[in-house]
This record gives sequence, C-alpha cells and structure tokens, in this order.
Amino acid sequence: MNWQELSFSDPWMQTLAGVFALLLACLVAHWLARHVIGRALGGLHRAARTGPLAVLLHRDVLARMAQVVPALVLMLGVGSVPHLPARLVTVVENVSAALVVLFVARALFKALDATLQAYGERAAEQPELRSRSIKSYVQLGQILVGVTAVVVMIAALADKSPFIVLSGFGAMSAVLMLIFQDTIKSFTAGMQIEGNDMLRVGDWIEMPQAGADGDVIDIALNTVKVQNWDKTIVTIPTWKLMSESFRNWRGMSEAGGRRIKRTLMLDAGSIHFLTDDQIERLGEIELIADYIQEKASAVKISRGMKARELGEALARVPANQRRLTNIGTFRMYVQAYLKANPDIRQDMTVMVRLMQPTSEGIPLELYCFTNTTAWVAYEAIQGNIFDHLLAILPEFGLRSFQSPGGADVRALLQGRNGQRSVSASMNY
Repeated sequence: MNWQELSFSDPWMQTLAGVFALLLACLVAHWLARHVIGRALGGLHRAARTGPLAVLLHRDVLARMAQVVPALVLMLGVGSVPHLPARLVTVVENVSAALVVLFVARALFKALDATLQAYGERAAEQPELRSRSIKSYVQLGQILVGVTAVVVMIAALADKSPFIVLSGFGAMSAVLMLIFQDTIKSFTAGMQIEGNDMLRVGDWIEMPQAGADGDVIDIALNTVKVQNWDKTIVTIPTWKLMSESFRNWRGMSEAGGRRIKRTLMLDAGSIHFLTDDQIERLGEIELIADYIQEKASAVKISRGMKARELGEALARVPANQRRLTNIGTFRMYVQAYLKANPDIRQDMTVMVRLMQPTSEGIPLELYCFTNTTAWVAYEAIQGNIFDHLLAILPEFGLRSFQSPGGADVRALLQGRNGQRSVSASMNY
C-alpha cells in the first residue's frame, strides 16, 4: 500500500489530514485578519482620528479581534474533520465558543480603555473636560463585560443556555451581593456625586477623618485619589464621600478670593483714652486723618453741650466727657488700611471687629478676602498685613499680648534681687 492510498483510505490518516488542514486554515485566517484586514481597517482609524469609529478601529482592539477569527474557524470547521468522535467534536466546539467569547470580551475591554485614553487626549485640548472623569463608567462597563463573558463562557462549556446558568446564579445572589457590596455602593455614590456635581478632578477637598487635604487627582469606580499638600496620596472609597462629610474648596477657587480670618491679640492693660496731643499726632496719619478730624470736632461739640448742661466744673470731669480710645481708633485704622490695600477684594466682605475678651487678651479679628487664591501669594499678603499691624501698634499706645516667657521671668527675678540688695545696703 503506497502513501497515497494510505492517506485516502485509512480513517486515521484522513482524520489527521483534516486536523492539519483545519489548523492551517486557522493560522491563515489569523494572518489574514491580523495583517490584511487589520491594516486596511487601520487606515480607516487614521482617517477617523476621533469618535466611536476611531475607538473600535484602534490598533490594539483590532489585534484582539483578530484572535476571534481562528477560534471561529475552529468552532465552525471541527465538524468537517472526518471520523472524529461526536463527543470530541462537541467538546472542541464548546471550548472554541468559550474562546470566542473570551477574545471578544478582551477586545471590548481594550475598546473601553481606548475610550478612556481618547477622552484624556480630548481633555488635554479642552480644559472644561479635565474636571469630569469617566473612569468610573469605564470600570463599570468592564465589570459588566467581564460578568457577562463569564456567564456565557460557562454556558458554552456546559452546552447549556445562558439563562439556565443565570437561574443557577439566583441562589448565589446573596453571596454576589456580599462580594460586590462596595462596588455597588461606590457606583451609586458615584452617580449621586456626578449628578449633583459634588466633586471634580482638580478640586481641593478636606476630609480629616480620612487624612485627606489636597487636590483630587483621580475619580474611579471604587476609589477617589487625593494628593495631599505634602505630596502623599490618600485613597478614599467612593461611597464614603456620600456617607461622611467633606469640605470642597471649589467655591473659593471659582469666586477668586480667599478668606483671611485671623485675630490680633491686644493687651487689655494698654487700652486707654486718647489725650489731645495723641489725637493731634494720630491726625497726621493719612488713612485716618478725616476720621480723627470728624471725631475731634464731634468731641468739641459734645464738650460744649456738656458745659451748658452740667456747668464748667462737671464738664471737666473725664467721666462726663466724650473721648476717643486708642483701641477704637486703631480699629478704624485697620479698616481703612484694608480698604486701601490693593491685594484685598473690595467687592467682598471687609470687616474688623472686637471679639469677647479672654484671659489671653482682647481679640481684634480681621475678616476679608484676598484677590488671589494661590496659596503662596495668599500667605504673603496675609503676612504683610499682620507684619504692618504688629509694627504700628506702639503708635496707638497698644501692645500685643503674649504669655510670659523665660526671659520675662528672669528679668523679674533679677529686678527683685536688685531691690533686695539695695535695701540691705541701705539698712547696713
């Protein structure tokens, strides 16, 4: 028996030849799909550039879709191989169908990644898109594709309908809910955050209970990443942003002004009425010259009225006179100083007020807004304001309050020791 007769008459040789032909067809189909059809569609991708067509024709998506073709050829052609057992044919068809589903799912995964990449490229060109993140939706789509692929692959391998497999999963619903509870909660929270515009990429948020104080750099399905000012990165579960409170500073950034709310502690012992000489000297300060002149005129008028009502003698009693205080005049000076400062927003609240006295002194609070929200510039403006106010306090006869330090106690003790030594020498 020659080789030709053996190849066509022997069932094993016919089966071997059929398997070889089928594998060769799979290789040829994969090569055609990868190099011929892939290159042709790649040209369409370069022409499309943007849009859904560009995503579907992405190079990596086409490469993964090319893997589907040999699996399809194997699934459809295995029945044509002669003398194969029916059970083996069924097994190969089921495995091939499962591989087709797997390769399609991998292609869809890559298409979703390409969608996210294309959105990032568009956001780089359009700044209004940078604050919106679609990463959570992409991840949710990948989860749905993965779950669907697993169900269909199990059905294909078991040679059953996918609905039968899904009915079997009904008994495992409680387990699945337990496994995916954080994902479900995070997706719901993400929908509410997106719908109410509560958080965007680039927002500065504070969440002390999570150790977050910085800019949002990524919003995903399950987590939100915040880069703190010390460059550490905090990962917060998305659902926590709905169950717990956090502060978003976006309103401050959009308003264009950052608040200064700081107190200057004044020594209560330095507060007193202004003398005529002090009033005259303070009247030379440009910012409050008009105020001093107005108040000085009002004081003179008040004194004349008191003299007519009470008589000259009683009108000279300080308690019966209307007088200016150094702390009130200083408060008006600070108000005028803030009004004249070009770094302070005049269209927002500008206020200087005295707070309730405490054991640490009398708080004088400044409440205003800078014309910038940049941190470094804001701190520089705030520092310049308080540098000036602390330096000009002695002009009004005021002192800032501070707790006694070691040098103060040492000077006090040295003074007492000096007095004792002088007294002892005098007694001697």
